[in-house]
Amino acid sequence: MNVGLVILAAGASSRMGTPKQILPVFGKPMIVHLIDEVFNTKCHPVTVVLGANKDKIVPLLDGIPVTLVDNPFWSNGLGSSVRMGLVGSYLLTKGIEALIYITSDMPYVNASLINQMIKLAEENDEKTIVAAKYEGKSGIPALFKKVHFEEILELNGQEGARGIIEKHKNKVLEVTFENGKTDLDTKEDYYDFLQSKN
Repeated sequence: MNVGLVILAAGASSRMGTPKQILPVFGKPMIVHLIDEVFNTKCHPVTVVLGANKDKIVPLLDGIPVTLVDNPFWSNGLGSSVRMGLVGSYLLTKGIEALIYITSDMPYVNASLINQMIKLAEENDEKTIVAAKYEGKSGIPALFKKVHFEEILELNGQEGARGIIEKHKNKVLEVTFENGKTDLDTKEDYYDFLQSKN
């Protein structure tokens, strides 16, 4: 299965007060750490959707073989970035059979999780979505097979990929990912994360 991957990194990080994509985790800027994990999977192409803080993020990605997609409508909500990620990926590789979405503020997303999701998708033809499950809900990281691409292209505004997952519950396989509850939205979240590493 040809699987592309999109990192959603267009948000303004307004609750953090500084671009969270560039905060150090595991010794690297978070966006670079995530890309390094993705490179230990077979995902191709790897697309990064940028928006609010692209001037600070782009220099960190110089020389790294990812595709950068600018979302000028990032302020309209996550849906626009999800859509732009598909458009950017598909322009590069027409043969994509599935697309995985991850956000740039989940430091524990790793190659093992992504590979597990791909394996489940490949082994279960009748299931068209593989989603991470944490805190009792299914969400991103999530893999969508090609049958859902049209729905993704219709997303806009605040609605992200979770609405598609909810709509097709009978087509969803879940991967338990308890560390998915750690996302770095605020300074307190980040300090708690750093403390947990000590």
